[in-house]
Amino acid sequence: MKPLPISVCIIAGNEAQRIRRALDSVAGWVAEIVVAIDDKVTDGTGKIAESYGAKVYCRSWEGHAVHRNFASEKATQPWLFALDVDEVVSPSLRDEIVRIISNAGASPDSPAAYGFPRCTFYCGRWIRHGNWYPDRKIRIWRREAGRWEGSPHEKLIVRGRTGWLRSDLLHYSMESLEHQVKKTISTADYFLQQCEASGRKVGFSDLAFRPWWSFFRSYFLRLGFLDGWQGYVIAWMTAFYTFLRYAKVLVKQKGRAKTH
Repeated sequence: MKPLPISVCIIAGNEAQRIRRALDSVAGWVAEIVVAIDDKVTDGTGKIAESYGAKVYCRSWEGHAVHRNFASEKATQPWLFALDVDEVVSPSLRDEIVRIISNAGASPDSPAAYGFPRCTFYCGRWIRHGNWYPDRKIRIWRREAGRWEGSPHEKLIVRGRTGWLRSDLLHYSMESLEHQVKKTISTADYFLQQCEASGRKVGFSDLAFRPWWSFFRSYFLRLGFLDGWQGYVIAWMTAFYTFLRYAKVLVKQKGRAKTH
């Protein structure tokens, strides 16, 4: 099969233990792989990428959106595909991408970008309900039609219509419960920063009711109970994250009030 006119753009830190799986899933059927690494990388991640024929670029870390745009600017193909080191393109998703890119341009109303569901592997199970699925992501776009914005949760801003594929992008993000707790804490810190920047205020009612609503929505309304004990854990961790982020903001607000 002739490689498709796609540049796969990957951003990475010290990811020597995980990047091979992502590269294996795209090698051979895309025209170009671009890897933008943090200048503090020391574990050979760049060398591994180069062994797959990737073009590797290095710059200091300034956030996910900046690094993704940096990788996009180095790409040369008409279509770009943002892939993370903990993600794998499933065979069925690859086949869908091959079909839509091969036919791109056949219609004047063809989409400027494409998205698809992302399915996460957690504690031995693929999670297909609750807050974690379908977790739709827009990751393929015409190079002139999109740009990344936002921090810490960057978003691709697309000029034009987005089409949606059915097959899953596979996600190996949560390596363990400990990893999930650490990620929850760091994300809660970002929520605190956002509230301070926007001047948003929270009250005790947020702390008292929002965590319970988060659990109920994830476990019952979004059918998290169908994912076994893993779904139960995810629902409680979602509630814990909700509690933690509002608690951090409330504690900060009360502490600031006492100093005035």
